[in-house]
Amino acid sequence: MAPAVPAAGPAARVGFIGLGVMGRSMALNLLRAGYAVTVHSRTMAKAGDVLAAGAAAAGSVAAAARSADVVVTIVGFPADVRDVLLGPDGVVAHARPGSLIIDMTTSEPALAVEIAEAARVRGIDALDAPVSGGDVGARNGTLSIMVGGAPEAFARARPLLAALGTTIVHQGPPGSGQHTKLCNQIVIASTMIGVMEGLLYARRAGLDPDAVLASIGAGAAGSWTLSNLYPRAVHGDDAPGFYVRHFLKDIRIALAEAERMGLRLPGLALAERLYQDLVDQGGALLGTQALHRVLEAASPPANPR
Repeated sequence: MAPAVPAAGPAARVGFIGLGVMGRSMALNLLRAGYAVTVHSRTMAKAGDVLAAGAAAAGSVAAAARSADVVVTIVGFPADVRDVLLGPDGVVAHARPGSLIIDMTTSEPALAVEIAEAARVRGIDALDAPVSGGDVGARNGTLSIMVGGAPEAFARARPLLAALGTTIVHQGPPGSGQHTKLCNQIVIASTMIGVMEGLLYARRAGLDPDAVLASIGAGAAGSWTLSNLYPRAVHGDDAPGFYVRHFLKDIRIALAEAERMGLRLPGLALAERLYQDLVDQGGALLGTQALHRVLEAASPPANPR
């Protein structure tokens, strides 16, 4: 087993792949923690602020992997994960034996197991470590990080993960982090429907939605979604903290896993239909709180009394 990755300093060389809504802030937090970070993204135009903060640029996934003690990936879809991690020009093929891979994408549990096995053959540790907390958690370094993989690999990764999140839990063997994140998305999916239906009801009843939040946010209805995404919807801010298209991807992975396990999840199935409606209306690149648009469109104006 390779020595523990230091928490800070130039000896901890990090290759960071994926600079989307979440990844950009996460890379910046690693730089603030003292890590030497080399970044790569399919769209390097997104890297401006990260490069300005001191990161180096890699022209390819392979280049980012070859120079790193730890490679962190957070990309979009399982196909992207497979290409970036397992492709001929990917991380596993080019990372050094003794290095550590941490995939923080929400992806398929079986794919996480496949990555861990391919990495093991090459003498590399691999963890699946998806996150929750949205753009706010990524910026503030307060993400919840759900980790699957060998305990020794988790121990190696923990100092680095502490620069990104405040709740860091080892869930079990490879794939366990992904299964845990799917639990998270299942809970969020039905919660989001309830939160946005509450907003719609408040408006139709002639209430001040902000005043409603002051009351219900402090009661049994309180949740991260209510506190952080309800206000955005109230004020017409549908910008992405997490893309609708990525949430729909997560929902479909969870539904497929549920079907494999013989589970019926009607709340999740309803969320899948509503979010597909939102995509059909052009909302794929909006934030998940834009679900209120679908619910509003489905509710005709109230009949005057």
